[in-house]
Amino acid sequence: MTDNDVFDSWLSERNIEDVEAFVPDMAGSARGKVVPAAKFGNARMKMPESVFAQTVSGDYVKDPDNVEDRDMLLVPDPHTLRPVPWAADPAASVFLDCYHRDGTAVAKSPRGVLRNVLAKYEARGWVPVVAPEVEFYLLSPHSDPNEEAEPPEGRLGWTEGANQPYSIDTMNDFDPFVNDVYEFCEAQRIEIDTISQEMGPAQFELNFLHGHPVDLADQVFLFKRTIREAAIKHNMHATFLAKPMAGDAGSALHIHQSVVDRNGNNVFSDADGNPTDLFRGFLGGLQHYMNEALLVFAPYVNSYRRFINPDSSPVNLAWAIDNRTVGLRVPDSSPEARRVENRLAGADVNPYLVLAASLACGYLGMVEGIEPSAPIEGSAYGQEFGLHKHLYSAVDALRESEAMRSMLGESFVDLYTALKDAEYAEFQEIITPWEREILMFNV
Repeated sequence: MTDNDVFDSWLSERNIEDVEAFVPDMAGSARGKVVPAAKFGNARMKMPESVFAQTVSGDYVKDPDNVEDRDMLLVPDPHTLRPVPWAADPAASVFLDCYHRDGTAVAKSPRGVLRNVLAKYEARGWVPVVAPEVEFYLLSPHSDPNEEAEPPEGRLGWTEGANQPYSIDTMNDFDPFVNDVYEFCEAQRIEIDTISQEMGPAQFELNFLHGHPVDLADQVFLFKRTIREAAIKHNMHATFLAKPMAGDAGSALHIHQSVVDRNGNNVFSDADGNPTDLFRGFLGGLQHYMNEALLVFAPYVNSYRRFINPDSSPVNLAWAIDNRTVGLRVPDSSPEARRVENRLAGADVNPYLVLAASLACGYLGMVEGIEPSAPIEGSAYGQEFGLHKHLYSAVDALRESEAMRSMLGESFVDLYTALKDAEYAEFQEIITPWEREILMFNV
């Protein structure tokens, strides 16, 4: 059976009318086309390669690797067909893989960047396994960007003002929304493990079951769309901004990572259950290279606001066992489940790029045999700040990183840093309320 036959059969069985065919862009948004289901199997789809040169505000930067503004050939991935459960009429979605006219993959596409990193693992007989945890806020709807974001009303019209981490009762206040999230996720094969109330008001965390990095990145991508749609259904907004409300907790995307061999054995543990050199190398690689890749983990000006309070977010590259104050946590687990939890990424990241960057750092450490520091005892919150404090220094670090260029690709690094330069320049043009209130007549 050809791919076209698979598509035709799947769409026909479910009486699908339209197909949302898309490519994840650099911001992690869907760029693509809606195609009538009856024409989908025979559709020859193209899209400008410059979709990867779009800033988050929709402007374009110059891509020296694509001065012709050429088209990409788009090939649907049949394994990613899913229903769109919130659509008014029966609809489906599918991911598109991007190719040049000569048949080679577009390496700078986020899905392509992740696959290229995974190919380096595969060449050594390794298979990474990941399990993301994603935090987000529900917000009261408003259309004025000058207004402060506020939590929404719950079922009884009460707006939660206190922080109630892990509260079942507070989470139940949004039970209709949560039920729809579970229903929408099940329909799309988004494999959620648990949901919990987090530190902020109307802030939640969803944990995913572990699996293959590309599949999990696809799930996180779809999950973000799902959360926004479920929130709209209940007259709320949802945001994955790293720091949406001053004074409240930021939103993170934690990544649990392990590596298995071709037989499924965890290479982080030896036959006696002890940590291996590869485990130490993975940790050492994250410590050594994370700052060179931090732009991927903190891609916007707002991302660095999450690091402002060193007593609430990890701000260094220390590691420890079962300690949430460090940037690199090793959960207390059996040898078969030994893994590293990278806690530094914000929820605003592109899931493909952040998995690629984290795995790239770990890979380099494994190959180069980098030794990590000793695990710390006690709280890491009081330790020295160990990350870039501003976007512009993270841009320079990635642009100048030969290691990240070797792992993520020259063309990707050049284009991604150019995008972040443009976004930062746009931000710098804005005069903030603080400047007008405090500086205007006092300097």
